[in-house]
Amino acid sequence: MLRLRQLPVSLNPFPFVTKPAPHLFISRNPKNPTFATFSMAPIPQPPVAKKVKHEMELFGDVRIDNYYWLRDDSRTNPEVIAHLKAENEYADFMMAGVKHVEDDINAEIRGRIKEDDISAPARKGQYYYYNRTLEGKEYVQHCRRLITKEGPASVHDVMSTGPEAPEEHVILDENVKAQDYEYYSIGAFKVSPNNKLVAYAEDTKGNEIYTIYVIDAESGIPVGKPIVGSLTSELEWAGNDALAYVTMDAILRPDKVWLHKLTSDQSSDKCLYHEEDEMFSLDLYASESKQYLFVGSESKNTRFIFYLNISKQADKLLTLTPRVYGVDTSASHRGNHFYIKRRSNEFYNSELVACHVDNIPQTTVILPHRDSVKIQNFQLFSDHIAICEREDGLPKLTVYRLPANGEAIGRLEGGRKISFIDPIYSADLKESQFSSSIVRFSYSSMKTPPSVYDYDMDTGVSVLKKIETVLGGFDASNYVTERKWAVASDGTQVPISVLYRNNLVKLDGSDPLLLYGYGSYEICIDPSFKGSRFSLVDRGFIFAIAHIRGGGEMGRKWYENGKLLKKKNTFTDFIACAEYLIENKYCSKEKLCINGRSAGGLLIGAVLNMRPDLFKAAVAGVPFVDVLTTMLDPSIPLTTSEWEEWGDPRTKEYYFYMKSYSPVDNVRPQNYPNILVTTGLNDPRVLYSEPAKFVAKLREMKTDDNALLFKCELGAGHFSKSGRFEKLKEDAFTYAFILKALNMIPQVSS
Repeated sequence: MLRLRQLPVSLNPFPFVTKPAPHLFISRNPKNPTFATFSMAPIPQPPVAKKVKHEMELFGDVRIDNYYWLRDDSRTNPEVIAHLKAENEYADFMMAGVKHVEDDINAEIRGRIKEDDISAPARKGQYYYYNRTLEGKEYVQHCRRLITKEGPASVHDVMSTGPEAPEEHVILDENVKAQDYEYYSIGAFKVSPNNKLVAYAEDTKGNEIYTIYVIDAESGIPVGKPIVGSLTSELEWAGNDALAYVTMDAILRPDKVWLHKLTSDQSSDKCLYHEEDEMFSLDLYASESKQYLFVGSESKNTRFIFYLNISKQADKLLTLTPRVYGVDTSASHRGNHFYIKRRSNEFYNSELVACHVDNIPQTTVILPHRDSVKIQNFQLFSDHIAICEREDGLPKLTVYRLPANGEAIGRLEGGRKISFIDPIYSADLKESQFSSSIVRFSYSSMKTPPSVYDYDMDTGVSVLKKIETVLGGFDASNYVTERKWAVASDGTQVPISVLYRNNLVKLDGSDPLLLYGYGSYEICIDPSFKGSRFSLVDRGFIFAIAHIRGGGEMGRKWYENGKLLKKKNTFTDFIACAEYLIENKYCSKEKLCINGRSAGGLLIGAVLNMRPDLFKAAVAGVPFVDVLTTMLDPSIPLTTSEWEEWGDPRTKEYYFYMKSYSPVDNVRPQNYPNILVTTGLNDPRVLYSEPAKFVAKLREMKTDDNALLFKCELGAGHFSKSGRFEKLKEDAFTYAFILKALNMIPQVSS
């Protein structure tokens, strides 16, 4: 390519994006990417979606959606597919000059992974079960080994290859199963109580519709025919010869739970319960004792429970907790008692109660409600109970000894608290043996790799069973983690988790920073470990998480103050966190980038419209950005069940409130920062057309020359590609985009 002249990259990292000269081609020189070069070649223009006027009127308000035509429920419209492909080609073209950086980052991320590894082994009966990954392979093998000695197993024990080591048996190799598919995911893998059979749920499109298979655990030979239809990934064994599973209705709402006998045809399966209320969805799980199955029917505010006694071979559900609006319950079983976590408007952070299986209405409070402590979940054992709680924005794990099975249950006292070393961290209970005194838990922090511990509830001793190996010279002592607090516009203190490399960051306002946020559904975005993140942090980035209202980090009220008619608190909290980081010299506006996915993508879209001046670059993954139109359409998956989260816009008050923040409805002529939007064509949670319309409208109205790129994975769904290495490529592309937006592409010598 003939070099005519050089331009310093400070002019625009994505030069001439929206208003290119018609006769010049501009790109990065791969030998010197800090300069631009020109040639006499045609320039690809940003794809411009055609405009087809579509009017929507409600409450005297008329909205014009010129890009409504992009929605195609069949996902086969040639014109729509052509537009999405054009967007992909344009994004690839605009990033071509930094492809070497993207490839370098992808290699870095992959280079931190120990590709041949196994998970912490879990005991079930006479076997240890675990997952194995192989070098160069995208998917896991599901394996087991016969137990030849007593005592808890470590990874070292299971990986032993000595002459006395039991032979490893590969039950299912996902790499073999995935060969014929562009997308492959197993959503459930359940071993029968007698360890002879395995049931697993398989998704081959990314649309989260599963097929259930049963195989012999030793031979892999199929047992019976697959269970098909619009299935979720939730399934449980009901003894050794029956399965319970959940199906969905036309809008993918889990509405029926079924009982399937292995010797029978699916057409004779018994429907145990049909939830007809469109606001409610079903879930299914087994008690730790494996004596009961529980079916929960829940909306965003209410949850009630049915149970099925497996030991009695019953095929009828019985009511454990009634449907009472505003009361949310979950339950499990031990001995003669059911244990129930119960939340209501009065006990908003939940209380824990118990009742005898033969006297369900008579409950005893064993752990009372506390204003500052939220009961997250609990796990039962033959002699103990382990409880995960939240206080001051962080999880706490506490264990208590319980009386003998037949004795009365009293108030829980004198519990052992499990201590952690990092100032900010993530911890949760993992599946454990019901008959054991050992509870297993997971732990990580932003600088501590994922770890699995076994904690002796009698002695208080923790034993590390597995810590994820991080290669590439990773050393946790090189990094600093902090908890900071921003002050929102109404005076609320909002926690921020911060990570940076101690020998690179100056904290004088000159450092680049990536701020992540979510803030919906009471989901907690805890400060956990993510290996790919260090490709930015090791380049001098600060990484931060804004724990904004709408999430569940600070308890139930934290969630309730960021939903419905208080949803804007989510966005203003995020802006307050960004401003705090700028004011306290963690970064500047010119170095601040933001990121969010799904409902976090709504967050990104909203704050871009509200404060586009505050950010240099933004990444919105599978973003829920067409809030009003989607929530007005009950034929779209999830809409009806979401009315208690966002509001029902068929009501005037909610209509205009949602319209005031819905990203698509609030795009206007103004300067926006550099923006990358991603989606998946088969996404059942956020239709691809939402981000497609958002990008089209931004292209039409924004007044700047900054980059606006749109990537659509044509063979994936909400959670991106399925292979473990394929997923890394999305992070690499995102990070390369951010680096380019900040003019941080390194100069390469000729």
